[in-house]
Amino acid sequence: MRTLIVTEFLSLDGIIDSPGGGDHPHAGWTFRDIEFDEAAYEIKGREQEEATALLLGRVSYDEFAPVWPTMDEFAEYNAMPKYVVSSTLTDPAWNNTTVLRSLDDVVRLKQEDGGAILVHGSGTLAKNLAAAGLVDRYHLLVFPVLLGSGKRLFDDAPQAAKTKLSLVENAVYPNGISLAVYDVVR
Repeated sequence: MRTLIVTEFLSLDGIIDSPGGGDHPHAGWTFRDIEFDEAAYEIKGREQEEATALLLGRVSYDEFAPVWPTMDEFAEYNAMPKYVVSSTLTDPAWNNTTVLRSLDDVVRLKQEDGGAILVHGSGTLAKNLAAAGLVDRYHLLVFPVLLGSGKRLFDDAPQAAKTKLSLVENAVYPNGISLAVYDVVR
């Protein structure tokens, strides 16, 4: 069975909303408000090398598809199979993209042969995958900023269930960013 990894940028108060730009009042908080430290992003390069597929929700797909194909630093993502969970997307423009209509399709994808499936951003999808017991690992970069409001990765949604995690990797960087990699304990 393939491993499904959710990777997120989080503020210290758990906000995942608009880390690189967007509609949030503090959009771009990851790069605008925190001093850049290349070492803190080493995991991002590692993820791209180790993943064999990218799984996105519709909103993240719509944000990434026009931009990532033009960026040399995302060459591996652009080449690998991409999957979008959407009930409305019909003709994805990003090469090598398949539309999945339900979480049942994600279950089938996980059961196929292959390596890790990486979920970037896609907060609503990540919450639904967790509620369905489909997440195997979390890669979290936690930024030393409090945003107060916005979309949260972990909230008090009724479908949220208690989930035990095992810390398998961690680091703290001089700019205050911390890395936490957790396996979901089953």
